[in-house]
Amino acid sequence: MAKKAVPREPVPAPDSKISREGWRGMGAGIAIAAAGFWALSRADPMGRDGMAVAAPFLILGGYAVMALGIYL
Repeated sequence: MAKKAVPREPVPAPDSKISREGWRGMGAGIAIAAAGFWALSRADPMGRDGMAVAAPFLILGGYAVMALGIYL
């Protein structure tokens, strides 16, 4: 004989809002990554100036700050 299904209480949805600090972090990350792409566009093609050295760190750092903003 089959068991009858017992009604269960609905599970509340997790709080998926991003906090104010998270939005600020994502905005800062976007600004940092944009600065990195700007620096990359101004870099020496041979990679022998400060812009060419800083651009990858700025881009990756911006993405890391964006991820941290999403986490907050």
